[in-house]
Amino acid sequence: MQRLRIAILGAGTGRGQSWQSTLRKLSERSDLYDFCAACEVIEERARQNAERWGVKPYTSLTAMLAEEKLDVLLNGVSSDSNPMAVGLAAKHGVHPITEIPIAPTLRIADYMVQTCERHRVKLEVTEQVFLWAREQLKRKIIESGLIGEVTHARLWYTNKADYHGLNAVRMLLPGEATRVLGYSGKVRVPHFVGYEGELVQEDSWDAAIIEFDSGVVCLFEDPPRGRMSSRWDIEGTLGQLVGNDLYIGSVERATHYPFLYEYTTIDGEKVLDHLRVETDPPIVFENPYKKYGAADDDEVARMELLVGFHRAITQDTAPAYGAANARKDLEILFALRESARRNNTWVELPLTAPTALEEELEADFLRLYGHAPEDAEALSHVAIPRAGVRWRVAGWD
Repeated sequence: MQRLRIAILGAGTGRGQSWQSTLRKLSERSDLYDFCAACEVIEERARQNAERWGVKPYTSLTAMLAEEKLDVLLNGVSSDSNPMAVGLAAKHGVHPITEIPIAPTLRIADYMVQTCERHRVKLEVTEQVFLWAREQLKRKIIESGLIGEVTHARLWYTNKADYHGLNAVRMLLPGEATRVLGYSGKVRVPHFVGYEGELVQEDSWDAAIIEFDSGVVCLFEDPPRGRMSSRWDIEGTLGQLVGNDLYIGSVERATHYPFLYEYTTIDGEKVLDHLRVETDPPIVFENPYKKYGAADDDEVARMELLVGFHRAITQDTAPAYGAANARKDLEILFALRESARRNNTWVELPLTAPTALEEELEADFLRLYGHAPEDAEALSHVAIPRAGVRWRVAGWD
């Protein structure tokens, strides 16, 4: 099996550390990847990550691409950096994996796809939610027919990264989204510190009715800094998936089947073994990456994306998620805001022209960075903030 050389851009903290932990496991326990380098503009952070994960440190992406003979670049920097990372990686014949969302606008996403096609490299986007173990169990439950025909869905997403929730629901529902009726606004909230250190005293909210060509309707809400955790419910003719619980039967006579997690120990580490519901017979999702040390829901998803991308590159198959799916999840959000702007009228999908919000985002991108998204070389010398234009213009993560 071909072993692919992979490096990360944006080692940082948080998500960067999670990705590097997974890359190290796959490097040591499989013949899929060789995690060889990490790029971080802060020199001390680059050095610390290199020491922790046993890779070569870089502070320049162009230098890393020139010297390391990479097969794959994982971009862990915020979405505004994706066109830059993809542009430079593709030019060097390197297959890019970007953080989610795929891009600030659909036009920029299309540019990234076209760039990869022109240079004959694959593109993946790290949407993990639909690949969490519990989401894969939900799909098995639906496919088994336990809840009957899927008829309705509700999505409550609370952290402004709504593409995650839309992705999760969309992957559980039959058919494609065909139109959106959206509402949006801003309200005063107890103040908090924003991503750029600013004092935030107003926050946005979004709500929508999303119709699918299967006849299913999804009701969506993202409140202003809601205290409830995110949740999505799927209604069927025989039962319901309510968050991470299965109910079979009518409201009065339903049987409750909670999701049950089982763990095992491998090489002294706690690892997810399987997830199940105790129906008759049980529906079980077995962790396919136990031998690689996939510890939990999210690491199962991270490994699924990386293993799928290895297969896509070496066997010329589609990635696990892919740019087309990433684009669809983003498109629904732009349709929502466009519907709200048009005084709450239905907006048909797919969109046929850039929305007003996308035009604002692209103008702010040029203002903030001084270069167009297509100018990858120039953008590689510009600091990309954590917040970016989505936060500045739309109030979205």
